[in-house]
Amino acid sequence: MKKALVTGATGFIGSAVVHELLANGIEVIALGRNGCNNNIPGRVRFVPHELSESSRLPEQISDRDIDVFYHFAWAGSAGAGRADVNLQLDNVKWTADCLRAAKKMNCKRFVCAGSIMEDEAISASYQQDNRPGSNYIYGSGKLAAHTICASVAADIGIDLVWAKITNAYGVGELSPRFVNTTIRKIIHGEPLEFTSGTQNYDFVYIDDVARAFRLIGKNGKPFRHYLIGSSNAKPLREFVLEMKAALAPDREFRFGDVPFTGVSLSLEDYDCSLTEKDTGFKAEVAFSEGVRRTMKWLREVENDTKI
Repeated sequence: MKKALVTGATGFIGSAVVHELLANGIEVIALGRNGCNNNIPGRVRFVPHELSESSRLPEQISDRDIDVFYHFAWAGSAGAGRADVNLQLDNVKWTADCLRAAKKMNCKRFVCAGSIMEDEAISASYQQDNRPGSNYIYGSGKLAAHTICASVAADIGIDLVWAKITNAYGVGELSPRFVNTTIRKIIHGEPLEFTSGTQNYDFVYIDDVARAFRLIGKNGKPFRHYLIGSSNAKPLREFVLEMKAALAPDREFRFGDVPFTGVSLSLEDYDCSLTEKDTGFKAEVAFSEGVRRTMKWLREVENDTKI
């Protein structure tokens, strides 16, 4: 791999992948919203990009020697947008538009960021008598994009590689997802209340995620889907207790005060052995170390904001 194009290059995962590719001597064309490229290195070619205009990419970018088209751009990936049906359906179409654009630009392969929530959406929606909450709409969008892109890619003749992320966290993320929210509560001395934590979970640090995408782009096999995780999935409670030991050993962590209304995947659903076998990826950053780095960074961000 000598040249890659990255959509969503200014986002949490996209920007980490850009830096990982650069560190390994790969030329990068970074796409993101106009004016939001402060975290993109100067030696990277930045192209302003709106998802709704994805079909025009072959006109905007003249390069025809791009090896891998990485697609991370996804509107409403966190917060209230996850439950916006129209927005998630738009994302599905825009992803297919990017796939077709990649083919027109002679890209050799299309690597798309999927989510473990695809599996959760299937489990929640196809379980008899279950009433899945609106938080599964995002996962359903990713699932629809996955299945539609597989058919489109086969039809137009481009290699599709789908990479499902378990739960990425780490330096650079500002969203209200679980690890960030918990660390902020620790920093601010807020009550730490959780579900019973019996549901299976996995977390993978952002540096490992970025390396996984580079290796999947380089070594992944066409029309396979790979899981990006720590290879150490376990009940959520165990992760929370690791966080307590690493960040707040003297604080009270209360389990069972918050009701759990979702679904719990089996530990087998978090199996990363195919990713390791095909691509050579294996996570390196332990959860305790990852949350320490994240907490240090969040403190610095909050201190800079106060100045």
